[in-house]
Amino acid sequence: MMREKKPIRVLHVLGALNLGGVETWLVHVLRNIDRRRFQMDFLVHTRQPCAYDAEIRQYGSRILPCLHPHRPWRYARRLRHILRTHGPYDVVHSHVHDFSGYVLSVANHAGIPIRVAHSHNSVPTTGRGHSLARRCYLALMKRWITLHSTIKVAISKLAAASLFGENWRQDGNLRIVRYGFDFSAFAAPAERKAVRAEFGIPDDAVVLGHVGRFHELKNHRLLIEAFRHCVAAEPACRLLLVGNGPLRPEIENIVATHNLQKHVIFAGNRRDVARVMAGGMDIFVFPSLWEGLGIVVLEAEAAGLPCILSNAIPEEADVIPQLIRRLSPQESPDNWAQAILQARGRRLPSSHVLPAIEDRFGITRCIRELEEIYTASSGSATE
Repeated sequence: MMREKKPIRVLHVLGALNLGGVETWLVHVLRNIDRRRFQMDFLVHTRQPCAYDAEIRQYGSRILPCLHPHRPWRYARRLRHILRTHGPYDVVHSHVHDFSGYVLSVANHAGIPIRVAHSHNSVPTTGRGHSLARRCYLALMKRWITLHSTIKVAISKLAAASLFGENWRQDGNLRIVRYGFDFSAFAAPAERKAVRAEFGIPDDAVVLGHVGRFHELKNHRLLIEAFRHCVAAEPACRLLLVGNGPLRPEIENIVATHNLQKHVIFAGNRRDVARVMAGGMDIFVFPSLWEGLGIVVLEAEAAGLPCILSNAIPEEADVIPQLIRRLSPQESPDNWAQAILQARGRRLPSSHVLPAIEDRFGITRCIRELEEIYTASSGSATE
């Protein structure tokens, strides 16, 4: 009688399990991967309750706090303890950008056979703005990623260059793996009246939407300045902001300073982004200073929304070109406002765009590529 094969055990390493892009993607993977073949646990750098904790535990995965990443010896001791007591793990999949070098060095010395360094962001990690100590740290982490990872993964070309260097195409052990999602929620009929009533938005208002954490990289200040110009031209405009974060109080103060409180809705974190996009927004605006991909852009396209984007967003996010217009974050707020207002009426039915989005960013393809990584210790560079 044949014994049942043990599942491949994967430990994902990330900061927390909040409503961010990486976290949302990982939850989509967990929902759809064959959990009889792949057991996924999550190591996080916090003990605070997070948005996805309950769902992740519901699928039988463990959430393992490993605190003090800024105290390397204590962190390494705790990480070794987790690998020893909760393992054995077949894969350590690290999502913490440069710090992956440290994580994977510990995993390598602990004998983990497959060690994945995953770049999700195009944030600049070199340049004049860094101190000597920071530059030394970044150089060491990149060196350790090279030494201790068995495969490198990035979600876009910009993300690959950010963490693995401009010569990443020459690395035969690096793969571009596009995110995959279940976009079925965008196939539901738009609840325009219900969503607008929930937020107190008039039926005739032109609604600009943004989804993202209130963080410097999301560039909310430019968004508010551009929206001021939109309101001056079209007083019925509204701005619907989905998300929370450390800069929210500052942005609320800016809104109040410009007397825009009646025009700006702070919706907080939402679990029904598809419903809010489809029913509440007319135009999606995303002026980020950098992004690894821009997952919410894919969602906005799935909702058929015209998207006014920063040119810092990787080109891989442009699935439906007729919905996309790009501007530099350095352009004037007035230019952004003109582009936004010119996008009115360019919305497309979700049914027209979903097949193309699912073809490129569907969950099935993504899981197949992850399974290949988790069952082999090497890969090949692709674009």
